[in-house]
Amino acid sequence: MSEPVLILYTTLGCHLCEQAKDELWPALTQTGWRLEEVDIADSDSLMARYGARIPVVARSDSGAELGWPFSSGEVTGLLEG
Repeated sequence: MSEPVLILYTTLGCHLCEQAKDELWPALTQTGWRLEEVDIADSDSLMARYGARIPVVARSDSGAELGWPFSSGEVTGLLEG
């Protein structure tokens, strides 16, 4: 069975995305999830969906999302939910 994946929608030069990663790491470390970063600039549809609201994290299995700002506790809740 593969490890679960949390997707971080981001783009180059996004300082909020760097802050978001700082909040993500404790929860990811504790729960065994893997982080996959997706650059929204590579897709017109992702730009349309997330352009004004990145960073956004999403579970790869259920698609449940959490938009910035979020705390590490909220991320843990997303991963456990």
